Amino acid sequence: MRNSLETRIGIFVALVVLAAVFILDIVGGADKFTRGYRLHALFNNIQELKVGDRVKMAGVEVGRVEKVQLAANKVDVTMKIRRDAEVKTDSAATVKFAGLMGQNYVSIDFGSPDAPRLEDNQIVGTKEQPDLGAVIAKLDSVASGVENLTKSFTGDKIDNLFGPLTDFLKANREPLTATIANLRSISGQISQGKGTVGKLINDDALYNSALVTVSNLQSAGADVQLAIADARKVIEQVDAGRGTVGKLVKDDTLYNETTASMTNLKEILQKINQGQGSVGKLINDQEFYRNAKLSLQKLDKATDGLEDQGPLSVLGIAVQHLF
Repeated sequence: MRNSLETRIGIFVALVVLAAVFILDIVGGADKFTRGYRLHALFNNIQELKVGDRVKMAGVEVGRVEKVQLAANKVDVTMKIRRDAEVKTDSAATVKFAGLMGQNYVSIDFGSPDAPRLEDNQIVGTKEQPDLGAVIAKLDSVASGVENLTKSFTGDKIDNLFGPLTDFLKANREPLTATIANLRSISGQISQGKGTVGKLINDDALYNSALVTVSNLQSAGADVQLAIADARKVIEQVDAGRGTVGKLVKDDTLYNETTASMTNLKEILQKINQGQGSVGKLINDQEFYRNAKLSLQKLDKATDGLEDQGPLSVLGIAVQHLF
């Protein structure tokens, strides 16, 4: 009897311990005995998040929600994080739900690898998730709209919609039949290669002409490319100073000689303008001009005298002067 009572007491104590462990695991009380650090997250809406809910990083549990309170029009969520879980300064916390029964948890992303780690009682950034109730309300509104749309296609409304179209088809049955017959005839002629459109579609001459044209264009394009390549080579040679044009462009000798020639020509023109030298005197000396004018006048008179005398007289004068 004693052994039976002790056995029952032992079983009861074991059940109590298991129940206590289970309850602590549910409410997160076991985390109070583990070492870690606390972080704060400020949310506009925590969506039924409560104390004891899990905190996860990439789906792995790293802590629990320790406290929830209002602070400056925000909800301050205090989380106790395991010491081995590193939350960075650019990490973000989001309230998410694991199912439709309200199993919420806090998800924290990793952040940048080079970002510093948050320390105890610091604030982590947050991202707001859309409210599940608002999403359901929008879905309900969409469902109502779809229901109203389906109702509009039932009963008398669908008759009102397609009634005018039916009346139009009945009233124009013969013209529509003739039009369809003409379209069938035209499509048959096109299929047989008759008419301009039929020849364009069925005759290979247009295709062959287009192919030849494209081939010619390709050949012309190749010739243009060769011409461009040759022109590029010529330009490179000129730029390198090779050939006649290259030397004219790059060699300074021609420039220097041209400059010297222009300088000499300038000096000669200045001397001529100043009346220096034979050419300058011929151009600028008025006495030479007058002598030349008198000589021309005498020559003109002499020719007039020769015109008055006969050929024999002119010959005699010439012989007299010669002998």
